[in-house]
Parts: sequence; structure tokens; C-alpha cells
Amino acid sequence: MSLFTLALVAVIQGITEFLPVSSSGHLVLIPQMTGRADQGLVIDVSVHLGTLLAVILYFWRDVRGALLGLPRLARGRADTKGARLALLLIVATIPAVLFGLALKLTGLDAAMRSVALIGWTMLIFGLVLYWADQTGGVDKQARDWSLRDAAIMGAWQALALIPGTSRSGITITAARHLGYAREDGAKLAMLMSIPVILASGVLLGAEVALAADAEAARNGALAAAMAFVAALAALSLMMRLLKSVSFTPYVIYRVVLGVVLLVIAYS
Repeated sequence: MSLFTLALVAVIQGITEFLPVSSSGHLVLIPQMTGRADQGLVIDVSVHLGTLLAVILYFWRDVRGALLGLPRLARGRADTKGARLALLLIVATIPAVLFGLALKLTGLDAAMRSVALIGWTMLIFGLVLYWADQTGGVDKQARDWSLRDAAIMGAWQALALIPGTSRSGITITAARHLGYAREDGAKLAMLMSIPVILASGVLLGAEVALAADAEAARNGALAAAMAFVAALAALSLMMRLLKSVSFTPYVIYRVVLGVVLLVIAYS
């Protein structure tokens, strides 16, 4: 695989993973719109690993607290901030894991990679994000996250397994609908991405290990590093902008791209 293709996949994944515009949809579109060969599972997993490291680093204080709270949670006690966060993240992850397993076992995950489907999900869920962002309250903060809200956001997050939906986009939509302020909703969505990306990596790890060789491992490491840098930059920029800017620019991008893809798909 050429360095240009690696860089293209890594940068697109890094930028779009945490922006509400669907990284999986963009990764599916790369080979279909450029005529290049599909980047393959090894590279897909590698760039997701890069973005995982980026979000862990950016929210390290919260991640560290949750990790330290796991032993306490294992003893059935969620009476500290870290243990409670760990519990809420587990609750929010369960729906996506179950839905992902169902799609994998039925083979539907491979069938949902069409330009038309991505066009529709880009358009529809972009408009849903706009609705939630404009009508949602701003009275809740990240520290108000409850078991009920974690379960609801987790159920919404499961929809992100449909390409074009956007994992961050759909969880931010749920957070805004539940009344979380923009920056706080985005923070919860980013934290929710950590166990989901980790679970996805574990599910695909054995398959990747069997397919990888020395060259694939080198390409994967390079792609992961580039995705890490791109993701950290995109995440930092988005979190700063949310202090003064709504999600409307991302909605406009989604709607325009969705319409373009639908025109291409049905022409």
C-alpha cells in the first residue's frame, strides 16, 4: 500500500472519528470514490487504535479515574467518582456490543456498505442532530450523567454501527436531546468511544493477527501514528470551538455530502 493511501486513510479517520460526520462512512467511501483498493482490516483497526490513543490522552484525567475505580466496582461498590464513571461507561457500551455481535453473526455488517445507505444516513442523522442541538436544553453537565442517561445514550450509540450515522454524532445527538450542554455532551460522547473502540478492536484482533505480516504491521503502525496526530488535533479543535459554536457547520457538511452521495448512487 502506498504512503499516500496510508496517509489518506489515517488523516480522514483521525479527523472524522470525533467530529459528528461519520468516520466509518468516510472509510467505506475512500475505495468506492477513489477507485483504490480497499485499505483492508489491518489498516482499519490500526487507525482506530490511533484515534483511541488520542482520546485517552485528551481525557486522561477522566480515563485514569475510571481505571482506578474498576477494582472498587468489581467489588460491587460504585461510591467514588471513578467507580461510578466506569459503571456508566460499561452500561453505555453494552447495547453497541450486542448490536455489533448481531450484525457480525448475521453478515449484515458487510451488506451495509453502499453509497446510497451512507448518503441517507448522512442526511437523516445530520438533520436529527440539528433538531436535537436546536431544541435540547443546556441545564445538564457531564457530572450529572446518570444510569438512565447512560443507557439511553448507549442505545443511540448502537445505531452508529450503520455506516454514515457517526458514533460521535449520534451520541452527541442523544446528549443534546437529554439536555446536556454542547461541550459536556461532546465530552460524554468522547468518553463513550473508548470502550466501544476497544471492544471493536478485541473482536477484530484475532482476525487481524491472522492476516497481518511484517509489511502489514509496519503499514499499520505508520497509519496508527498519523491517525493519532490527526485525531488529537481534530478533537482539540472541536472541543475549543464548542465553547462558542453550535453543531450547525457539521450538519451542513453532512447534508451536502449526503445529497451528493444520493445523486451519485441513484444517477
